[in-house]
Amino acid sequence: MSQAPTTIPSGLLSAVADGVRIVELGQPHFTNMPCSPNHPGFRMTLIRRHGDMMRPDGGSAANEIIVTGGHVGTHVDALSHVSHNGKLHGGVDAAEAQAGGSFRELGADATPAMLCRGVLLDVAGAHGVDVLPAGYGVTAVDLEAAAERAGVEVRAGDVALIRTGWARNFHDAASYLSVTDGVPGPTPDAAEWLAARGVRATGADTTAYEQIPAGAGHRVLPVHRILLVDAGIYIIEHLALEDAAAQGLTEFVFVLAPLRIVGGTGSPVRPFAAVQA
Repeated sequence: MSQAPTTIPSGLLSAVADGVRIVELGQPHFTNMPCSPNHPGFRMTLIRRHGDMMRPDGGSAANEIIVTGGHVGTHVDALSHVSHNGKLHGGVDAAEAQAGGSFRELGADATPAMLCRGVLLDVAGAHGVDVLPAGYGVTAVDLEAAAERAGVEVRAGDVALIRTGWARNFHDAASYLSVTDGVPGPTPDAAEWLAARGVRATGADTTAYEQIPAGAGHRVLPVHRILLVDAGIYIIEHLALEDAAAQGLTEFVFVLAPLRIVGGTGSPVRPFAAVQA
């Protein structure tokens, strides 16, 4: 026998809404925004403008066309995104899973929505700087120091967000991608540290959740292998963490909802922190 849906009293909804403040953790999407060289970029234009078509009552409508890859702007990597020696997470054969042009297993449609504890590990802040140096490798020691500074313990089921300060460069694509000088990001031992604690997902404020040394580009991505393939931990990239850090957030309710893109390898997302008002 099916159960009747639970009705939430309007007074309770008001109390919850009045007591919660939303802090955005994602970047806006706009044409020519910074994008990894491995992915197609984001484009948006109005395909119909007000006045192109007028209804008999004087009404008009505008709409747009959007072209984008699944890994552009703030997004979450599905477990189908990376393979190692032909295998996806759990030993799934990558070639078989992707036959037909979309993933039958571990696709973006299987990436869960997340409503859980989030922790902000402000590595730049722990170093006493606004932005980590280009190409800096964030280590397990750095994560320990950031957690201690924040007074938080990273636990199983958490979403751990790493602030490098690099999001300050987001509106300057050349500086943000920093092909010549590199980009700061987690090292393999930082990934192992997070995996050992059983986090559900982890993210950072850079284009690739990796240390990108000067001149190396995205030639190898060992952290993606450790998290996505070995541990089954979702990766969130292109986060906007400056406001959260400025407001002193350390732990909060983390909310994220991927698009259910059937067979895809990633999805744009709009993550946010819900904190007490």
